[in-house]
Amino acid sequence: MVNFRVFARKMSKVAQSFASHGVVPDVVPVAPAALAEVKYPSGVQAQEGNELTPTQVKNQPTVSWFADPNSYYTLAMTDPDAPSRAEPTFREWHHWLVGNIPGDNVAAGDTLSAYVGSGPPQGTGLHRYVFLVYKQPSKLNFDEPRLTNTSDANRGKFSIAKFAAKYKLGDPIAGNLYQAQYDDYVPLLYKQLGAA
Repeated sequence: MVNFRVFARKMSKVAQSFASHGVVPDVVPVAPAALAEVKYPSGVQAQEGNELTPTQVKNQPTVSWFADPNSYYTLAMTDPDAPSRAEPTFREWHHWLVGNIPGDNVAAGDTLSAYVGSGPPQGTGLHRYVFLVYKQPSKLNFDEPRLTNTSDANRGKFSIAKFAAKYKLGDPIAGNLYQAQYDDYVPLLYKQLGAA
């Protein structure tokens, strides 16, 4: 049984964190109402804007939310601060995009863009990494290029808001975020992406 008082507190906390970190309006016009739980294999988790390191978030997390098992969802992870928050000329750089997720079974969805961890350039300060979940109207045919995690091509200048409008996804129903800045894992990630 859901404790609605705790659920309501979490709902308002997500909206507050999206506002205080400028995710609204930099990424989406409306904050999601519910929290998406984001847990990394390293033992850390996103907590509405906490600071994590690129080393801690290098592997794909598990993401869960209150989901209807008979509905399909889209999950996105995006960085609006590429290459820096002061000069976001590549806003947004999307790190992960999965559609047609049955319930919250992300592994059973269609991976449009394979997961890439955080790689903020040295000296650019904290970047925001935003997770958004959208409830789809039905199962969809996505005409996006499928992106691997071994290239940085087609990831910059993305807009999750435009993507959501294109596929009539409406506003996000759940979300979360963390922040990260450069550490010594970043050059390894750049090498993986062919950008080194």
